[in-house]
Amino acid sequence: MNYWLVKTEPEEYSFDDLLRDEKVVWDGVRNYQARNNLKAMRGGDQVLIYHSGKRKEIVGVAKVSKESYQDPKDKTNTWVVIELIPVKKIKITLTLEEIKNEKTLLGMPLLKQSRLSVMPVKEQEFNAILKVQG
Repeated sequence: MNYWLVKTEPEEYSFDDLLRDEKVVWDGVRNYQARNNLKAMRGGDQVLIYHSGKRKEIVGVAKVSKESYQDPKDKTNTWVVIELIPVKKIKITLTLEEIKNEKTLLGMPLLKQSRLSVMPVKEQEFNAILKVQG
């Protein structure tokens, strides 16, 4: 199993929306590195959901329910989508500032490639985040 982090603007689609919908096609990714990360995702992989709006924070955990396939909205056949289902809402969200202050998380792509919207997370980082968040 692999671990990932995806960003979303909560005004457009929040983790609460995912809880309500019970499944989402994760589309709209238009960056080659992020697309390659979507292609690398496998069914059952765990995904941290990060709200990138005013309050930059990790708010929930989802799971890949369907691996990448061509984005039906993309006429160029360049971009892919995946499907996610919610696993759990985080009781205590972890803000970007808190991530920056957690020594075990300083190597995360979230801090090194801040504009990337889909990124891998090491298992130790994923577990540390869940431990901090409760």
